[in-house]
Amino acid sequence: MDAEVSSVVDLAGDLAGKYRRTESSGSTVDPAVVDADLAAVRRDGYVILENLLGPEQLQEIRREVRPILDRTGRNNFEGHATQRIYSVLNKTRSCDRIVDHPRVLALLDRLFLPNYLLSMLQVINILPGESAQMLHTDDGFYPLPRPRPALGAATIWAIDDFTADNGATDVVAGSHEWGDQLPPADAERIPVVMPTGSCVFFVGTLWHGGGENRSPDPRLALTAQYCEPWLRPQEAFTLSTPREVVRVVSEDIRRMLGYSIHPPFIGQVDGMHPKRLLE
Repeated sequence: MDAEVSSVVDLAGDLAGKYRRTESSGSTVDPAVVDADLAAVRRDGYVILENLLGPEQLQEIRREVRPILDRTGRNNFEGHATQRIYSVLNKTRSCDRIVDHPRVLALLDRLFLPNYLLSMLQVINILPGESAQMLHTDDGFYPLPRPRPALGAATIWAIDDFTADNGATDVVAGSHEWGDQLPPADAERIPVVMPTGSCVFFVGTLWHGGGENRSPDPRLALTAQYCEPWLRPQEAFTLSTPREVVRVVSEDIRRMLGYSIHPPFIGQVDGMHPKRLLE
């Protein structure tokens, strides 16, 4: 017989019967590596993870996404000379590995509660002549005062080399610890220079922005953003992602799309685990 509930504390665990919570692939990463990555994130607000994708993976991404790069941004934040692709999981499987890379999930496992969610996945192609993007934070739209722990985190992946001249993302080191003040006009923007196949991981409280592209070539990147499991993601993946896609992605991605439960009941469908919709 099931135990009776005497307080909400009794509901804090994994109540699922059939679909129990599983470890992420981040558990396969050497804890010493994760410790070093996390120390950099806590100190600076970001860490560069180099050479995580190989040449074949990068070539597949370029081959799949470049033909569907068409429209440019609707405003100066999106970038009038920047191309973006949303709902990437519905358009290609080539980008799945950047969403569920173990090195990234290992950091997310340390920073957030279990069953954290994918909040956004998009391709960003900064064209020659694009101006620098305004500095911003990625979890600033959640109306909670700072300073505070980050409510989300993001990765930006270099599909092309990131240089100081081609629109590499700029970061303001240490700004993740600021209060509610805006960055001063003379805030130092540090370009994230990194080779193709690398990514920069940063917490949602870090001030950052796309750099100016002064080069003759576009700069192709992907970004995946994540959030705590009790927050609303930027993209409603449970609505935008067809179930046939949900069935073929990895268990880690499936969980992050919202086919998971934040105890005791957040994410349920008709009182049941959302994975039952895939049966």
